[in-house]
Amino acid sequence: MSDAGSVSGARTGDVRRLTFDDNALLPALYGQHDRHLVRIEQLLGVQLSSRGNQIAVSGAAQETALARAALLALYERLKRGQVVDQAEVDAAVRFARVGADTNAADAAAIRTRKRLIQPRSPTQREYIEAIRERDLVFGLGPAGTGKTYLAVAMAVSMLLAGSVERIVLSRPAVEAGERLGFLPGDMKEKVDPYLRPLYDALHDMMPADQLANRLADGEIEVAPLAFMRGRTLAHAFVILDEAQNTSPMQMKMFLTRLGEGARMVVTGDLTQVDLPSGVPSGLRDAVETLSGVEGVRFVHFTDRDVVRHDLVARIVRAYDARESREKPPRKPRP
Repeated sequence: MSDAGSVSGARTGDVRRLTFDDNALLPALYGQHDRHLVRIEQLLGVQLSSRGNQIAVSGAAQETALARAALLALYERLKRGQVVDQAEVDAAVRFARVGADTNAADAAAIRTRKRLIQPRSPTQREYIEAIRERDLVFGLGPAGTGKTYLAVAMAVSMLLAGSVERIVLSRPAVEAGERLGFLPGDMKEKVDPYLRPLYDALHDMMPADQLANRLADGEIEVAPLAFMRGRTLAHAFVILDEAQNTSPMQMKMFLTRLGEGARMVVTGDLTQVDLPSGVPSGLRDAVETLSGVEGVRFVHFTDRDVVRHDLVARIVRAYDARESREKPPRKPRP
């Protein structure tokens, strides 16, 4: 693959031509009906024109450079025998925007029984590296950024590698409150709907029969937060999801369950607190209290890290913008 250089124009900006040396990889690089090239055009506002084994990239200088970097990263991915789909195209553009090396993203990949999971944004890569390095990590940010999914993937990977002996996944069943007693079924049937996202993530990582066996023998436990009280979780990978819906007392209780050889990840979105009015969020309290504490790492996701449908990122931005407009100005200190 070679770069034929760029020709500057006063009105059109840069035109950069890329020549690829393996024609067999080009259908996967371009996508069906050139859908991957169209996606890059949409994300970066450039124009891509393919002819044979060449792509001409035209547009503003900065955007053409980003498109070139994304295309090169995707081509190298194909040369390594890896898949390129729209999610990977989006990821390549995200890494190009910050000048990040996609090879480092590959190095941060998580291997589970069913799939190899790679970070799709620089923040996701930072998050994975933090979980590998620290005993307590907070993943903070909006929905769709992979906070819980990546934490579960890391838990499964470490369990399979023998780095931990079990996995404990927990969520506060805030919406149930005192109404749990009025729901049909036993306690498991009452709380399972609140824990469903954790089960879904596990099913993505492990074959159904293996997951069922590990759940049955307690090697993997999915339980509401209330079941954590009084326990010491040693040699375990512990995840607390939707942590914004804990009270400060519940959060302190959970964090102090951390035992010898354990790893803990706490995830949540401080803009989505479902607690009753006047009840402070334990997640917000923990962020303020533990900031600067040695051994604790906070990773902050933004709408740029949303890896779901494009509309999710736009929805997050719209709500954030409205909250910023409606937020009362802070009074000056006397």
